[in-house]
Amino acid sequence: MKPRARDLNIQFGQLQPGPLNAITDVPGVRVGHCSVRGRTAKGRDILTGVTVIEPCAGSTSQQPCFAGVHVLNGNGDATGLEWIREAGLLTSPIAFTNTHSLGVVRDALIVVDREQQPDDGRLYWNK
Repeated sequence: MKPRARDLNIQFGQLQPGPLNAITDVPGVRVGHCSVRGRTAKGRDILTGVTVIEPCAGSTSQQPCFAGVHVLNGNGDATGLEWIREAGLLTSPIAFTNTHSLGVVRDALIVVDREQQPDDGRLYWNK
């Protein structure tokens, strides 16, 4: 296993890390991951997955968080960054996956968000 930065005495910022030295030390933050292994119809191996970070308990679309974005090398795909740049708000969980799964993961996040919203007659997303 590769050492973590703090194991090498590399410090980030001035505050002490939480008990797990992890993003989940922040109250309300939840992280989930699912790996997908299998074979295609042509017998090729599939090894992919998705990691989702929920920044707060409950519906992020109803209780957005302040957010900002930074692109380091511009390699890869992303969706939702323009809204964060424009509004300065994160209104959905953050999901990391491979480029070819970006659309289906985005669509799945929208479906989950719609299922969590009350059906009060307002159209937030197209169903």
